[in-house]
Amino acid sequence: NIQGIGGSIPPMLSHGPVPPAPSPCVGFLYDRHKTRPAKYYGGSVSTMPNPPTIFFSSTLANMSLPGTSSSIGEFPILVGAFQINSLVATLAALGMILGAAYSPWLYNRVVLGNLKPNFPHKFSDPNGREVPIFLPFLVGVARMGVHPKVFPDRMHTSVGNLVQHGKFHR
Repeated sequence: NIQGIGGSIPPMLSHGPVPPAPSPCVGFLYDRHKTRPAKYYGGSVSTMPNPPTIFFSSTLANMSLPGTSSSIGEFPILVGAFQINSLVATLAALGMILGAAYSPWLYNRVVLGNLKPNFPHKFSDPNGREVPIFLPFLVGVARMGVHPKVFPDRMHTSVGNLVQHGKFHR
C-alpha cells in the first residue's frame, strides 16, 4: 500500500549516512590499537572526547531518535504493514525495538565504563585527516532528520503510480 512503500523510501535513503557513520570511529580505533573487540575500548571517553560524541550521534540515528534521518519512515512502514499482515508488522516492530536496545549497549561497552589499562596511552582524538571523514555522515543524518517533509513531497506521485499500476498481491 502507499503508506508502506512511501514510508520505506526515507529509511532506504537514510541507510546512506547512518550505518556507515560509526565505521570511521572503528577505523581510527583500529589504526591505533590493531584490535576490534569492543571489550578493549571501555572508558575511551575519558581520554578522547570527540570520537564518542560522533559515535553517540550515530548511535542516536541508529536508534531512530526523532530528529534524525532514520525516524522518518518507521511509523508509516508499520502502519502500512499492519494493514496487510499484523504478524509481520509485529515482528518488524520487535526488530526495531531490539535494534534500538542494542545500540546504547554497544555504546556503553565501547565508550563508557572503566578505562581499560591495556591501551590508555594510545587513546587520542582524531587528527586533521580523520575529522573531515565524519562530516558528510553527520550532515546527512541531520539534514534528513530536520527537513523530512522534502522527501515524501517529492516521492508521493511516484509511489502513488507504483501502487496504482503495480501488481501487488495479498
